[in-house]
Parts: sequence; C-alpha cells; structure tokens
Amino acid sequence: MSEEITGKKSSVILGIGSYVPEKILGNVELSQKVETSDEWIYSRTGISERRIASDKQSTSDLACLAAKKAIRNAGIGVEQIDLVIVATITPDMSFPSTACLLQHKLGLNQVACFDLEAACSGFLYSLDVADSMLSSGRYKCALVIGAEKMSSIMDWEDRTTCVLFGDGAGAAVLSSGGEGPELLGFRSGADGSNPTLLHQPAGGSLKPASPNTIREREHFLKMNGREIFKSAVRVMEKATRELLADHSLDLADISHVIPHQANVRIFESMAQRLEIPMEKFFCNLDRHGNTSAASIPLALDEAMRTGLFKTGEFAVLVAFGAGLTWSATLVRF
Repeated sequence: MSEEITGKKSSVILGIGSYVPEKILGNVELSQKVETSDEWIYSRTGISERRIASDKQSTSDLACLAAKKAIRNAGIGVEQIDLVIVATITPDMSFPSTACLLQHKLGLNQVACFDLEAACSGFLYSLDVADSMLSSGRYKCALVIGAEKMSSIMDWEDRTTCVLFGDGAGAAVLSSGGEGPELLGFRSGADGSNPTLLHQPAGGSLKPASPNTIREREHFLKMNGREIFKSAVRVMEKATRELLADHSLDLADISHVIPHQANVRIFESMAQRLEIPMEKFFCNLDRHGNTSAASIPLALDEAMRTGLFKTGEFAVLVAFGAGLTWSATLVRF
C-alpha cells in the first residue's frame, strides 16, 4: 500500500532511541539565575523544566547515547549501518563534523558521515535526505540523529531565550527494507529572507570571534520571539496541508501530530487553524523545553514507547527552525 501512496518503496524506522542529561533545571531554580518566575515561563510557553548537559558532555556524547539505544532497539549490528547523518546547530566543533566524531565513538565502519544544519527542522530534513539516499540503492541502513547542547549557546542573562531551551538527543535507524513505521513522504522548504529572526550572530566567516563579539555577547542565540511565533504557525500549517494533499489524505485521516516542541501556544494555534483536536498533538515540551533538532526524535521515541500509535494510523511530524526552515513528514505505523 505504501508504494501505491508514494510511488516508491518507503523507508522504515527499524528502531528509535533518545537520551537526555541527568540534570534537571526547573523554572523555580532558573528564576534564581534570571529575573523570571515559574508562572511567567509556564503560562507563556508550557515549559516546566529542561535538561542541561554537564560541562564534560558534548553534542556527540549525547548523540552517541541516543544512537546506541536506537541501534539496540533496531536489533541490528553496527556493521550494518552504512550512512550517518547528524542534525545539529551545536556541533562539537566547526569541523570535523559531529557525525565523524560519532562514527568513531560508536565503532562504526568507515561509512559516509555528515552533519546537516537546518536548526529545529534538522531531524526531519535528515529523514528526507536519508530516505532519498536509501531509495537510490547505494545505501541500505542509515543512522539519523538530532542532537543539541543548546545550553552551550544560551545567554543566561537573557530571560526571553534561556528559559526556552534544553539539551538532548534522539536517533532513528532507517532501512530500505524490514518492518517498522513507514516514511511515506516529505515536504521541506525554507525562506532565508530574514535570517536575524533567529540566529547566532558571531562565530562564522561573516563575523569571526573577536574581543568585540565576545563583549557584545554575539556568540549566543538571539531570537525575535513574536515574529518567529507567527512564521512558525504559518509554515507548519502550510507544510502539513501540502504534505497531505501530495498523498490524497484529509486532515481527518491523521491520528497524531508530533510537532516541534517549541511553545504550547504554537500547538494551540496550529490545532485551531487545521481544525485538528489538541488531543491529537503529542507534547513533552513541559519536561524538555525546546531541544531544537532533538525535539522531534525525543518526542517520537517517547510516544512510541508509551504505545501511542496503533497499526495503520497516520501521523504527521512537523517542524520549523532558524533559516526560516520548515519540514513535514508523513508516517504510517
């Protein structure tokens, strides 16, 4: 049936896994660091707490722990993996890629590895890319990871951003054959006309590190929350509608929506505009905050472990991120 819908054989998710650091930073504790309160944060975002990696943990460390769980759950050996994609905006270093560092930590063969940077849409972009590479026949088994140490780029003096983000990683093992949830289709896009809505001003070739960029705190994440909110709702609705139209499905055919975990008010606005009950939206935002590229796989892993999905149900995974990027994925369980 998947080939009837998509016109090609679907990639499947053989296994999924996630990892979050042990340290929990709750709103009350955070309010002792910056002028805010539990009520202010929760009422505006739906976030109660977030996980924070230790100083000794890097993004590749988080990715490695999530990847090991996904590989174990897939029931395969590491020698079967022939492609690794890591979605992140907080790499261990500019180069080499976090994927190459992860390859070594996992003891993988000398397979193709690269990072993909599409911010919070990164994991879904990576699924899209991995699915295409698997469908070419040149690759058989892909490890796709979204991993972030967002605490490393937070300005802990800026209450408008530091309250929103957390650290974590989620991973999926994809195969061109086998049993598991099917990736039926994708819709990805971007609008780079206003990059400063959400960005890290310094540290790249445009504005290399200097005493001035450090003094001006330009190596931290900066965001125009109001404009991002409006853009996020619009592009996620657009991507969802286009994705379903591509596969001749109606909104009523969708049993679950796994949205990027950024703000509960975005979920509410999407639900209203799409006329989908809020009960169909999966949310773990309250316990993790916004983990950027790790957000979707963290939520998907948790939803699958709780037995949320029934055989044959359709779900839409949908995200937006800095760029502005957006992506939606259609899954059948």
